[in-house]
Amino acid sequence: MKIDPREIAALASAQPAAPRMDMYAGIHKALRAYMADTLLGLGRMDVDDDLEFAHTCDRVMQMLDLCRSHLHHENHFVHAAMEAREPGACAGVEAEHGEHEAAIAALADGVSHLLACARPARAATAHAVYRQLALFIAHNFEHMDEEETAHNRVLWEHYSDEELVRIHDALVASIPPHEMMATARWLVPFMSPAERTALLSDMQQHAPAPVLAAVLAHVQPHLTQAEWAKLMRSLGLPPLPGLVH
Repeated sequence: MKIDPREIAALASAQPAAPRMDMYAGIHKALRAYMADTLLGLGRMDVDDDLEFAHTCDRVMQMLDLCRSHLHHENHFVHAAMEAREPGACAGVEAEHGEHEAAIAALADGVSHLLACARPARAATAHAVYRQLALFIAHNFEHMDEEETAHNRVLWEHYSDEELVRIHDALVASIPPHEMMATARWLVPFMSPAERTALLSDMQQHAPAPVLAAVLAHVQPHLTQAEWAKLMRSLGLPPLPGLVH
């Protein structure tokens, strides 16, 4: 694949002059980070270490579960909103979501087979699953770019930012707590500092204090000391663990 600097410049110039509500930006950063980390972990896995082997396979399964849930959230909230004001806007991506569902099921079957296979077959089977996961991730990266460009154009044309915030908030409210914490683990650390502050400031204003404290404790191990100190300053909180109010 050839990277054309002119194409990058064109993509940058195509962004709206004033920032719009982008429902995809944060969660897609989280998914890209989670997918990449899971793939790297699978590639470096020691198949002869039973504990590492089981833990890595479980990590792949957890990532697939989050991907499946993400598809359902997009279908129910984002695609429904697009179709309501521009019928047919999701036809192509709906088909891709169906393909992703099938790919997730096939990968889960592959991981189950890997867990059950004889020890001498582990290395070859693990490599086969690794390659299939790499292809799945590659397709998802392209798919997410399509959503961030074509889908956002539809959403920005037909909805105000206030309406998009309401759709986004309804989507987030539908996510169970355990899934929200799993998402936060990959969402917060891989945002820019400004995005991180915006997300957690909103939580600081609208969520109960124990919820914010739990999220901060959950993500702190995945931030550098400098990132953590910067975040605490931006939230007006003390920098030391256990002092979040």
